Amino acid sequence: MMEKTRPTFEEIYLQLAQTMAKRSTCSRLQVGTVITSVDFRKVLAVGYNGNATGLPNCCDREEPGNCGCLHSEENAVINCDSPRSVPKYVFVTHHPCVACAKRLINLGYVKKVFYGEAYRTSNASDLFERVGIELIKLTPS
Repeated sequence: MMEKTRPTFEEIYLQLAQTMAKRSTCSRLQVGTVITSVDFRKVLAVGYNGNATGLPNCCDREEPGNCGCLHSEENAVINCDSPRSVPKYVFVTHHPCVACAKRLINLGYVKKVFYGEAYRTSNASDLFERVGIELIKLTPS
């Protein structure tokens, strides 16, 4: 009998982040974020990058890094109503920028950040290391 290969929770939640990214209205880069409990049993919040609710579903400008879209991590943090004291894992399709790293740090008790692809900068890696948040690159499936 052949043993069934089961996807890991990390793979599943990165795939969910990739699916959330498909909702993105940013013309340059589609990014998705999923915040979970550390036992993987609960999705605490999701987010994707795009304009604010009620505004046109497009970028305000074409300038990379200044298109006016809210980042997916930012939207996930806004959507997360879990207390700061609850340990969390974060899954992002792309390496977070510095501003989003700071937002995730302030979310409280983020233990690990998993990401699938590089971003144009990786400056946030040092921030995560300094505060003890493990940053883990996953291979998107």
